[in-house]
Amino acid sequence: MNNIWILAQTDGSDASSGISSEPIGSEQQTTTTAQSDPNAPTGTQKRNPFGGTQLIFLALMFVLMYVILFRGPRKKQQQHKQMVQSLAKNDRIQTIGGIIGTVVDIKEDEITLKIDESNNTKIKILRSAIGKNMSKDKN
Repeated sequence: MNNIWILAQTDGSDASSGISSEPIGSEQQTTTTAQSDPNAPTGTQKRNPFGGTQLIFLALMFVLMYVILFRGPRKKQQQHKQMVQSLAKNDRIQTIGGIIGTVVDIKEDEITLKIDESNNTKIKILRSAIGKNMSKDKN
């Protein structure tokens, strides 16, 4: 186990041909040479890691993520805000909790709903608690 064997490849400018190897002792250090094959593929061709199709695919993924994560909820939020601002007296609405009533009074951030006609039951809710306007939405 005193011998260390080293094999190396040269660029072909060396005059020696073939593979030669010698053990390296503690007194001397030698290198091993090998002649490269001129017909072998060199492997110096560099490929772009982000090719044209991969770059387009990556861009489409970012656009899709933007639409799903940001654009959709923002659009829905704007539609809800517009629906709440267009409320008027005698509109029939449904809250997000499932309560159905008729708008009696509209204040800045508070809406009074009449729930029961026979008992004249009224409740006050926030504008953000309105789920849909059943007078305008005939779904």
